[in-house]
This record gives sequence, structure tokens and C-alpha cells, in this order.
Amino acid sequence: MDLCADTQSSQILTPNDESPHMAQISPSIPSFKSIIAATTLSALFVIIQLFPAAAVAQETEVRASQTAKITQYVGDTAELTFTFGRPAVKGRTIWGELVPYVSPEDDEATPWRAGANENTTFSTNQDLLIEGESLPAGTYGIHMFPSADEWVIAFNNESNQWGSFGYNADEDALRITVAPAQAPFQEWLLYGFDAITPSGATAFLHWESLKVPFKIELAQ
Repeated sequence: MDLCADTQSSQILTPNDESPHMAQISPSIPSFKSIIAATTLSALFVIIQLFPAAAVAQETEVRASQTAKITQYVGDTAELTFTFGRPAVKGRTIWGELVPYVSPEDDEATPWRAGANENTTFSTNQDLLIEGESLPAGTYGIHMFPSADEWVIAFNNESNQWGSFGYNADEDALRITVAPAQAPFQEWLLYGFDAITPSGATAFLHWESLKVPFKIELAQ
């Protein structure tokens, strides 16, 4: 064997050798890890873009029974406020059907929220007499037990509920019994005040062809 034969044919190229025949690894080909990272970032970008749009859509959704508030001032400083949802009659039979008659003696019965959505609330910044009974200053959830001839109205210490489903009679600050009266047709449920004097007023619920009044006086 001629060890002096053409040594060029058996030359071993090292990484430092410059040869047009050596394969070069192109830096322009992305690695698997970089592809995964780019895909993840793209997905996160899409999610970030979608969530604010969904939040805005939810916030701008209009309730069928929108919230209303009515405030009446009595005397120099007393401020009385009802906050309530306003459902419409929409051709339905309200009393005894959509709003069923409920006995306050039935522990299993659920009273009416006296409006729509969250329970109606009544706020006063001064101590009052409601139908002659004491009610301290504060904010109360209003729950009603309607019947054909008389209504029981509960002023409950828990004022932040959805409807009356969580109503607890043990939290009642006051219950009064009043008589409903026939009234001109009212499509949208309404609270208001009549017979306003320097020391009191008559509050009322008015919906469909029924009005439920109760007297309010400033406590001395």
C-alpha cells in the first residue's frame, strides 16, 4: 500500500477548514421551540383581544326590567328612597298569577320581591313611623305577601339579594299590613309618594290596576 498516494482524497476536513463542499446549517430555519413559543404568543394575543369585547358586550346588555330610583324629601332633612326594577304588564294577568298570592303564615312560601331582578330597597336617613310602627334609619329589602284583600309588607335588614329567594323572616325589622286599592292602569311598575306634608307622606306601589299605599311619618 502506497502511503504516499494522493492524500487529498483522504483529507479530513475540520470545522475550521473553508471548503465549498462543506454543508452549512442555515440560521434562517426556526427551531421547534421557537415555533411553539410563537404559536403560544399568537394564541394569547387572540384571547386578550376577545375578552374585552365579551366584557363590553355583557356590560352593555340591557335588562328588560330596568332599574329605577325615586327619592322624596320630607321636612328639612329626611330623604326617602325606593330603588327597584320596573317590569311591564305586557298583557299578562299580574295579581294572583304572575305574582301569586302568598300567606305570611306559610313558612315555606316565598314572598314577592316587589319589583324585578334584585329585591326592591327602601332607604331612609332618619327614624320613621311606618303605619304607626317604628323603623330606624337605614336601608331595607322590601318583600311583599300579596292577597286579594290585604298585603303584608316586610322591611328586611338584608337589602342585597336577588329576588326574595333568600328571604329570612328573622331579619325583618318591621312588618305592616295594608289594604290594596283599585287604580288607573299602569303598564310599568312604579313607586311614588302622595299626600306630602312637612312631616310625612304616603308611599305607594302602583302596577297594573292596583295601588298599595302606606303612610310614612317622621319619628319625633
